[in-house]
Amino acid sequence: MKGKVCIITGAGSLKGIGRASALMFAHEGAAHLYLSDFDPTNLANLKESIQKRYSDVKVTTAAFDAASEKDIVAVCEQAFQEEGRLDVFFANAGWASRDVLSNTDARTFMESMRINALSCFLALKYASPWIMKTNASRGKTLGGGSIILTASVAGLRSGAGTVDYSAAKAAVNSLAKTGANQLSRTGVRVNSICPGLIETGMTNDTFEYAKARGNQGKIGQLNPLGRWAVAEEIAQMALFLASDDSSYVNGQNIAVDGGLSSSHPVVPGRWA
Repeated sequence: MKGKVCIITGAGSLKGIGRASALMFAHEGAAHLYLSDFDPTNLANLKESIQKRYSDVKVTTAAFDAASEKDIVAVCEQAFQEEGRLDVFFANAGWASRDVLSNTDARTFMESMRINALSCFLALKYASPWIMKTNASRGKTLGGGSIILTASVAGLRSGAGTVDYSAAKAAVNSLAKTGANQLSRTGVRVNSICPGLIETGMTNDTFEYAKARGNQGKIGQLNPLGRWAVAEEIAQMALFLASDDSSYVNGQNIAVDGGLSSSHPVVPGRWA
């Protein structure tokens, strides 16, 4: 990651994937991190934490909607104008609804598509031209880099999210595949990460409900590892995909789910 210029959306949650990824990118030597969230509450703290630990890493924070076309255009242009290169865009912003099909209206469905899928489309469309560019004076002699999209195992098959959320995350997974092919031979890689159940701000209600009922130990028991994950475990995959270590990984939907998506539902002990 040394010298790379990276944009991460959805970086504001204290327990989130974006925050954990920003800290890992900084630890591995990223030159400049552009971090955003719709809610700016925790961005200042994240910037301070990074710069206190890694004084040579530049951090720029901004509050905007990751599904806002003008804001995504602006942050990509800003990164290139200030640093002369753009290497990584991690489109991580997301939102989860709560209702079953019968209680989900068209407005909720479209809002889920806007926040979860449109945000990834905008990152793909507007970051890719800048990531393609070379700039020998800033140490980038070959065009290319990495676009990472946060999807979900809910986008792989049913059973992991609401109908609108699942549809939106399936769209994100499709964008990773179509994007990789649309950007063929440019050096820009596109992949999606499909987390299973992880403890973040977005899933906090689930964990608090289980804790109140004394059932927290049962969360995540359906996957082969028998537990839930924390954001840092997903961030490790984001770090891999952002780095040159994943230089031949492209167009993939990578499940990081403790093995949850590896099997159809079965009675424990049978057919496994």
